[in-house]
Amino acid sequence: MIRDLFREMVERVSWFSPVDYEILMFFENHDILASPKVIAVNIDYDRQYTSKNCRKLAEVDLLRKDESGLYGLTEKGRSFLAGSVDPSELK
Repeated sequence: MIRDLFREMVERVSWFSPVDYEILMFFENHDILASPKVIAVNIDYDRQYTSKNCRKLAEVDLLRKDESGLYGLTEKGRSFLAGSVDPSELK
C-alpha cells in the first residue's frame, strides 16, 4: 500500500500519527498551498483533526502557514521527506 511505502521513505518519528504522514504525502504530491479543509477532503480525514495536525507540523517547521491560513511544505519539510533531517530535530 502507498502509505506503507511512504512510511519507509522517512524515518519513523515517535510522536507522528498516521495523519501526519498523510498530510506530508499530500504536499509531496501537490506542490500547492492548501487549507486544512482541502487537505482533509483529499486525505479522507476529519477537517478539525487535520487542522490540529497541520498546526503541529508547522510548529516543527515541516509546514508553513501563510496569512490567509493556507499551509504549504517548507524547505525543512522537503528535506525531511528526502531523508535529510534527523527525526530527533523534530521535537
